[in-house]
Amino acid sequence: MTKTIPNDVKNVDLVVLGAGPAGVAAANAASQEGAEVVIIEENSSAGGQIYRAPPNEFKPHDSFKSDEYQEGEKQRKILKNSNVKAIFKHRIWSISSDLVVSTVGPNGLSTWQPRSLIIANGALERIIPFPGWTTPGVIGLAASTILLKSQYVLPGQSTVVAGCGPLLIAVANGIIKSGGKVSAIIDLNSKSDWIRTFPRLLSRPDQLFKGMSWFANIMKAGIKIYGGHAVTNTKQVDNVLKISIAPINSAGSIILDSKYKKIVEGDCLAIGHGLFPSTEITRLLKAKHIYDPYKGGWVPLIDDDFRSSIPGVYIAGDATGISGAFSAVQKGRIAGMTAVRDLNMMSSKKYKVKIKSERTKLKKNENFGKAAVILMKFRSELIQTITSETIVCRCEDVSRSEIDEAIDSGARDMNQLKAWTRCGMGPCQGRTCSEAIEAILASKVGSRELAGQWTGRTPFRPIPIDQIIGEYSYDDIPIPKAAPL
Repeated sequence: MTKTIPNDVKNVDLVVLGAGPAGVAAANAASQEGAEVVIIEENSSAGGQIYRAPPNEFKPHDSFKSDEYQEGEKQRKILKNSNVKAIFKHRIWSISSDLVVSTVGPNGLSTWQPRSLIIANGALERIIPFPGWTTPGVIGLAASTILLKSQYVLPGQSTVVAGCGPLLIAVANGIIKSGGKVSAIIDLNSKSDWIRTFPRLLSRPDQLFKGMSWFANIMKAGIKIYGGHAVTNTKQVDNVLKISIAPINSAGSIILDSKYKKIVEGDCLAIGHGLFPSTEITRLLKAKHIYDPYKGGWVPLIDDDFRSSIPGVYIAGDATGISGAFSAVQKGRIAGMTAVRDLNMMSSKKYKVKIKSERTKLKKNENFGKAAVILMKFRSELIQTITSETIVCRCEDVSRSEIDEAIDSGARDMNQLKAWTRCGMGPCQGRTCSEAIEAILASKVGSRELAGQWTGRTPFRPIPIDQIIGEYSYDDIPIPKAAPL
């Protein structure tokens, strides 16, 4: 039988993981200095989540060509006109300690051995569970943006948008612009919370004006906004979602008294509680991490030039801390130039001149991005919505009561809790449930640092095993000789 043999290892100067704004900027900056650069992306084109492109088969008409679409086209054009080798539709499933990157694509396995590695794998959406969050019709805000930007599909006929942060307003505006109906907006932040971020928002007047125009569209549509409220329960009755909401008091606690409860209705609930940096790769490589709530949560420890604690590994974009697409570009350019400088492909003098300009832009954009982080910061009061019977780990069907029981029985860190309950062992590898489980554990052991993180594992994403090992029969399995009698 013919076996599937993995492709030969390809040696390059630099591999960039992720073709969002940070990855494209990093790859292009390094390529301009003569480095041989490969950028690897799971999607079919560049853009990342915020500048996500529609499938090639789609021909978007002018009404769908938003500012984000136009900016995404610029990103894709930059990459196309560069000397960067772009590898799309390739899923990274493993990275070894010596930085060998293994991917699975349409034509099988590919393996890359870079001299340096830039990780620009962005952020993940935080959704803290509540009773009914697994009900059909309940989706994430990020999933809503994919439907709107990439598929031109409305999340629902009548959508309730809930959670916190600027994405709340962006999704609501996107639904209105696409001809859909938003039944209500449930915002964890109060009006005063938004006002407090205003000085930071002034650092980017153009983006502030855009956000205000979105808000004006929402007001014009007559959409009811429940500021300082949280979703506490969702039930489906005759194909209608009955969504219970409750106010948040001045101390930050959700008032669960039934007399304060309100019900809003829709056929879809799009909800998200902010973003947090993706650390699955840096955890696998055993990079040092710190917990910083003002950066979105756990972040890899980096220096001012975006070097990680691992020689030859650099981090860029929201993977270093949530600060938005504009900051991601500068972070990517600095990381890309630092990588080639460390490879002695750029002079120190040229590096210092170019870096100075990027740092100035980054400072301005990060100040704006921090306003979004403040509005998306994790709120410990959301743990109140996770009742004992609520499923927390959807992949492995682990409830809050099972997690609490394991903690009460002595589980004291995330890996021990995982071993005792199987939480985080499913197909998503904890990307959906980790934030909630960490928060529950931290409330018992004292801090996120004491709770820790799950150890990084491969494969990062579910992949068919035959794509890794090829086609084998029992005849191909080596059988050792029997021991002498």
